Amino acid sequence: MGRLKRPPALVVGDRVRFAGQVRGVLEVTAQAVVLEDADEPHHVVALVELFEAEDFEVLFQPERMPLPASSLLETLPAATVRQALWWESHILEVLHGLPPDAEPGRDPRPEYGPGVSLTAREKAKAAELTRAGHQATASTVARLRRRYQQDGVVGLADLRAARKTPQFGSVDPAVVDAMRQAIKEGVDASTRTGSYLIWRTREILSQLPGGDTVDWPSRPTLYRLLAKLTAGTHATGSAVTRRSKAHGANAPFGELTVTVPGEVMQMDSTPLDVLVRLDNGVVGKVELTGMIDVATRTLSAAVLRPSTKSVDASVLLARTVTPELMRPGWVDALKMSRSVLPHRRLLTLDQRLEHAAAKPVIVPEMIVYDHGKVFVSHNFRSSCRFLEIDCQPTHKGSPFEKGHIEKMLGSVATMFAQFLPGYTGRNTDRRGRHLERENLWSLPELQELLDEWIVARWQNRPHEGLRDPDHPGRLFTPNQKYAALVESCGYVPVALSGQDYVELLPATWRAVNSYGIRINNRTYDSPELAPMRRQHSGIAVRRGLWEVHRDPYDVSYVWVRDHRGGGGWVRAAWKQLNRAPVPFGDLAWDHVSHQLPRATEEELAQAVADLLTRAHAGPDHPAPQRGRNARSVRTDRKVAARTRAASASVPSLPKPSTEPETEPLQHDDTEDGQLAEVIPLGLFDPLADPWKRQ
Repeated sequence: MGRLKRPPALVVGDRVRFAGQVRGVLEVTAQAVVLEDADEPHHVVALVELFEAEDFEVLFQPERMPLPASSLLETLPAATVRQALWWESHILEVLHGLPPDAEPGRDPRPEYGPGVSLTAREKAKAAELTRAGHQATASTVARLRRRYQQDGVVGLADLRAARKTPQFGSVDPAVVDAMRQAIKEGVDASTRTGSYLIWRTREILSQLPGGDTVDWPSRPTLYRLLAKLTAGTHATGSAVTRRSKAHGANAPFGELTVTVPGEVMQMDSTPLDVLVRLDNGVVGKVELTGMIDVATRTLSAAVLRPSTKSVDASVLLARTVTPELMRPGWVDALKMSRSVLPHRRLLTLDQRLEHAAAKPVIVPEMIVYDHGKVFVSHNFRSSCRFLEIDCQPTHKGSPFEKGHIEKMLGSVATMFAQFLPGYTGRNTDRRGRHLERENLWSLPELQELLDEWIVARWQNRPHEGLRDPDHPGRLFTPNQKYAALVESCGYVPVALSGQDYVELLPATWRAVNSYGIRINNRTYDSPELAPMRRQHSGIAVRRGLWEVHRDPYDVSYVWVRDHRGGGGWVRAAWKQLNRAPVPFGDLAWDHVSHQLPRATEEELAQAVADLLTRAHAGPDHPAPQRGRNARSVRTDRKVAARTRAASASVPSLPKPSTEPETEPLQHDDTEDGQLAEVIPLGLFDPLADPWKRQ
């Protein structure tokens, strides 16, 4: 069986090998072809006979005519394009015998008809154009015909109008390379002017071999070159934007495919651009720590704190896997039972969802975060191990690797923060005046507003990144996407129990003495600690110390793990809790400790209680105070206010159900029961030298 072979295409002007001779094609019909012959004017051969000949071969067969580069034609002037199209109609008549606008069935003119060679047609076309007033020779027509067969209609246009100039003109490439190096050196440095970059360019050029012989451009040329090289780099602008542009991704952005809620979640923190009235007129800023689910774009949790600590990341995990309960004053439309979420199916898994708000519970499988000290802390990693969550830190200086949370934090500023009183803008250039005089929200109130905004607005807002694959014009909300993924992948969230909150708190290791447990000069005690006093915990690696969990924002209680009694928790109260009934954290305690470095525990407790009392009462005199004492009073008030705000916004930790209700223990401050030595005050001596050291 012979191999199928597609017959070659023949057109007028081709050269073929047939019957031992090289012949030109004069005419092609449906059944025969007219060839040149050395002995006769022409030779007519049937196509079947020609194609079946053993020595038949098409020589110098031109390639297929390329498609017109219409995009390049659009860059040319209109007159140039019209001239090229005018030449195209004449060249097509030379090639095929008829112009492109010829009517069907029309016969070619005799000078372009069958049997006329391509050279004769070119001569006839040149004579025709000359008679019409267009000077053209046969060589010009032949040259344009070859260009048309090679480049299409673009070959007939005068491309001088679209000629590209060098990118940097006549500037020496060595000057360009030196200026690029100068710009690169300033990425992480302070912002400088263009004159410095030009000076640095010349310095770099002078240090190169042969740099002195390089042609140095004029000043205007250098500034034009600098403008081209620094376009979009902020080389002479904002240092933050310049570093962000320089350290951004060079490769195309990838897309991580996620199909399950919680498969990949991202976490980050940033200062919130809103002033908050912390307490009694004290104004300050807070930090926002949030977590977003990549699959559904659900903002699973957001925590506001005066200063972000490792415990905030753990609290964020707890809020992510805990249902958001309805608050007093929230409308019924925010209930989960009235949302698109599969409330009835989820209610069979967790009865707490009966009064939950319309925000899904998502258990993370992987959390992506940066190298902030909050997220790389031992406490956060321990919390992730406790919840069986994989931790994936990004590369340093690569915020684009967690772009979803970065975009979310920016959206909170534009969609929520700017509507609040005391909005400061993202930098000082956008900040107004006298913002502290506005009617500012307190931190607990702002946290409630944020929680309500997340449920009401964010979870029900169509998101650009949540499109229907089959109908790209349709956008999903985070709640709709969650409901769709639950139907497709069968996702089952498992929320934390009350005891798991204690596990998420930061841990420390202490000995249980006869007087209790001491942490940062604070003593904690409880009757349930009796079996642990002066006992070895059994943890040899920790030298017999006991594991203690505490909340840095509320130092009233600590939780001790009973390693000898099954690993349960024992809550111990601070001995001086009666002196300072308002919970306060490490911030206030450390502030007073620095003022009284050698004070006793009782004195420190009394000082902290007095600090909170003074902050609550306000200034004694309406006139502004000056000097060092005034600054100290303002500092005391600010520390107390930040502590009270943080304590009010931290959710209360559950007590173990087996723990009885006990009052804080009252102990004598002297362990041996002896009275302290009384030191009498000295008498005032008016004759003594007041500058003499005692």
